Amino acid sequence: MADDRVLGIAMTPLTRRRLRNFRANRRGFWSLWIFLVLFVVSLGAELIANDRPLLVRYGGAFYVPVLVEYPETAFGGFFESEADYRDPAVRDLITADGWMLWPPVRYSYDTVNRALDVPAPAPPGADNWLGTDDQGRDVVARLIYGFRISVLFGLALTALSSVVGVAAGAVQGYFGGAIDLYFQRFIEIWSGLPVLYLLIILSSVVEPNFWLLLGIMLLFSWMALVGVVRAEFLRARNFDYVRAARALGVNNAVIMFKHILPNAMVATLTFLPFILNGSITTLTALDFLGFGLPPGSASLGELLNQGKANLQAPWLGLTAFFVLAVMLSLLIFIGEAVRDAFDPRKTFK
Repeated sequence: MADDRVLGIAMTPLTRRRLRNFRANRRGFWSLWIFLVLFVVSLGAELIANDRPLLVRYGGAFYVPVLVEYPETAFGGFFESEADYRDPAVRDLITADGWMLWPPVRYSYDTVNRALDVPAPAPPGADNWLGTDDQGRDVVARLIYGFRISVLFGLALTALSSVVGVAAGAVQGYFGGAIDLYFQRFIEIWSGLPVLYLLIILSSVVEPNFWLLLGIMLLFSWMALVGVVRAEFLRARNFDYVRAARALGVNNAVIMFKHILPNAMVATLTFLPFILNGSITTLTALDFLGFGLPPGSASLGELLNQGKANLQAPWLGLTAFFVLAVMLSLLIFIGEAVRDAFDPRKTFK
């Protein structure tokens, strides 16, 4: 209650009640914190898993290889190209007159471990904590970078599709009539298009990347919230306060997005964690099938595909499975807590 009184300076009693309901769902509350910690940690992936040191002390000067590319000549070498800090010769040059501070994982997502004692994929060991994939790349590093890109893709797709879906549903529900009728027929036709086949065709013409894939998925994912928002606007457009606003000459856009939309967003917000879950699953499925991010990108779906192709290396498939299971479970638990928070029938002490 103490934190409610502190935050209550800028919050209404309804908002405080929703926050209490959210915290009362302990599973969802702690899932939110766990997910936020994992996501924030993954945002600094370059500081956790990298094939370049975080800090180098050489010749009395400090260098930051994780941020700046230095030639080998800066450390007494012979080549003008960027220094390979994993090269024993470069390492000996630096340690002879200084030191290097490495991140916990000395591999980036695309670093190939060429010093393996066994053919790739190598099993977990002291150097590669979760082993390597079939190209000799560290699994831990690819998991950290893959987690980050999956969540960022899911957040971007959820945000953009929500904006488009809410706007489309608002226009349909508020104006109704012919606009609603024709828009509904368009959605029925558009939702029936074979998305996977279109992605296969496009991937054979152009090489997919993060932004192109995001744009293609946005073309078909915006329909998730249209029905909910449309129903809320259809219900609210004949309320007395909306009729009064029309009679006073208030602009339709102001009525839609200032007066009706806040009420419609209550139902919309409860769907967002589940839409985020679906967005991440979609990217993982496309990467698994080979129609997602460019080859070589850090991807959980690509790691699952490697697990399928290398059954003799069970750590690949099991690692990707457990990471995806934990991530998606956390999002589902968060979604359940958000649903409870906005449910007017649930009141927790």
